[in-house]
Amino acid sequence: MATPSKSANAGRVAFGPFTLDLRAGELYKGKKKIKVQQLPLEVLGALLENPGEVVAREELKSRLWPADTFVDFEHGLNTAIKKLRQALGDNSARPKYIETLPKKGYRFSGSLSREAGRPAAKPAKHPDIAGKIFHVCAESEMECVMAPANEKEREEWERLVALNDDVGVSMMIADSRLLLIEVGKPVRVLSADGCEGWCELRILEGEHYGKTALLPRRLLRE
Repeated sequence: MATPSKSANAGRVAFGPFTLDLRAGELYKGKKKIKVQQLPLEVLGALLENPGEVVAREELKSRLWPADTFVDFEHGLNTAIKKLRQALGDNSARPKYIETLPKKGYRFSGSLSREAGRPAAKPAKHPDIAGKIFHVCAESEMECVMAPANEKEREEWERLVALNDDVGVSMMIADSRLLLIEVGKPVRVLSADGCEGWCELRILEGEHYGKTALLPRRLLRE
């Protein structure tokens, strides 16, 4: 069976605590090399080429498997995504880096720190949306989204998710440090200058009426 083709990328890309060396095909967390197979790294490289944009499954197929390769593509890609999430400590239900868009493809939703040796990019800002009302949305069939109450709670939540500590996440929800906001509820953006595209917002309806929380910009629709 033929092996997947090599990515055309070269250089190093950093996001969160991770650095992907595209030329060497190696992933590091800090200074520690993470053991992960080549195919998941190829998928990650493809997603990092266009952060924030959807990469279709068919595009990944044509890119990573030659046309004359006989392989169970669906199983191969699903396995690669699973192994990639394991390497990144990511969670498909609460993704920090790799999002699944059912029947469409995948998207890298993290924030790049450095690409090919260039200076760290500044977080995207959306000053034009401050004060506007949006509605909470989700990219799957989820009925609620999780919104940390503030930046401190966001960092704690991400730490627990990386550790797969569902009990700790449940305790945060019980203590209202992590709010469950129903999809479709209106919110007003208070600040859109947060890191990684996170917005501070006030909840305008429902159980948490009047409270403030943080949500990524991508989960807000007009």
